Amino acid sequence: MVALDRIPTLLDSRSGQHALVELYGPDPLRLSGERARYARLAGLFAGMFPQHAAVRAFSTPGRTEVGGNHTDHQNGHVLCASVDLDILAFAAPNDDRVVRIHSEGYDRTDVIALDDLEPQAPERYRSAALVRGIAAGLSERGFKVGGFDAYTTSEVPKGSGLSSSAAFEVLVATVFSALYNGEGIPAVTRAIVSQYAENRFFGKPSGLMDQCGCAVGGFLSIDFADSAAPVLSPVAFDLDRAGYALVIANTGGSHADLNEEYAAIPAEMRRVAAFFGQKTLRSVRPAEFYARIADVRREAGDRAVLRAMHFFADDARVLAQAEALKRGDVDDFLRLVNESGASSWTLLQNISVSGHPEEQPLAIGLAAAQRALKGRGACRVHGGGFAGTVQAFVPRDLLGAYLADLRALFGADSPSVLRIRALGSSEILAE
Repeated sequence: MVALDRIPTLLDSRSGQHALVELYGPDPLRLSGERARYARLAGLFAGMFPQHAAVRAFSTPGRTEVGGNHTDHQNGHVLCASVDLDILAFAAPNDDRVVRIHSEGYDRTDVIALDDLEPQAPERYRSAALVRGIAAGLSERGFKVGGFDAYTTSEVPKGSGLSSSAAFEVLVATVFSALYNGEGIPAVTRAIVSQYAENRFFGKPSGLMDQCGCAVGGFLSIDFADSAAPVLSPVAFDLDRAGYALVIANTGGSHADLNEEYAAIPAEMRRVAAFFGQKTLRSVRPAEFYARIADVRREAGDRAVLRAMHFFADDARVLAQAEALKRGDVDDFLRLVNESGASSWTLLQNISVSGHPEEQPLAIGLAAAQRALKGRGACRVHGGGFAGTVQAFVPRDLLGAYLADLRALFGADSPSVLRIRALGSSEILAE
């Protein structure tokens, strides 16, 4: 536990400064802002929960999808990475088996009694459902859960494609791990129970990549052959040292009314898999698919065939991307990122909404990014597609001009420069 009035002193100590740099990078202006953020959170916690004089501090990063666009739901491979925008929480245990979580910017405190760990209909689509679901998932796996009081603040913007909901889920699982299980709950287990809570309690049928990326940290290659027990392989690579910046740009497109567009992708891929008697494309051999592609066209339709072609190529690309990073071959990695982006545009077809050619903000964003990069770096759609964000790996000498071009097109707040964060969801500032 850290005394609330000791937090400013701890942040200014050598160990505190090292912790902040590890989380947020060396920029003095950014570090000054983070110190102020921590101090503000200490005051907010003290005002909300005056019975606690000391806390434990936790940070969970957002995550970015790097490789494997719409491959996870077919039991394929993905490459993701945690970023330096985080959800920060101060928490303290209590003795009444009730979790109370208040988040900065919201006027409601979630209160969850842990004596009932069944889904509650009034909590559906609310963060309280996630907390209850995580407690239930941990209990079912033999871990301990108990009450705590927490105040959170988030830098992970909603709708950014950086997985703010997954970061919150993994944060809660990490608090349970630290307070009641001696930090003994593995990262992959925290990710799995977070997905379980989102699927069964919250009501959203999400995959597992987001939670894994938030839990582990750094570049992470994931094999979803067994979705109940994914194989996680960290990939060591320093993007800053390679001379590139990671930039996410919000193109302003709305995700409203896109459920049918998103649902059609896995449905069509599964239609192709069913032709071969399989549930997902991971179980279909590419050679057999291409040998019978004329028959598959007649059975599943042309768009389904094109989307299957994307899966087979992008699934293999993830492995090649991870290997390129491991050997430090940034040029090959960037080539593969560009190939993935082109495949999403032409084969997966998740860049524009069918039937609405007059609205193509994501396509405009990609075209603008390619022009600004001048044949260098790489860019691709980030996440589900149809609306949302463009991801780019920008050479440092082009960064200023790149940001200016994207800001002129989409607004000053559109592009965000991110760093890859090596540390996953963790307790921080322990004395």
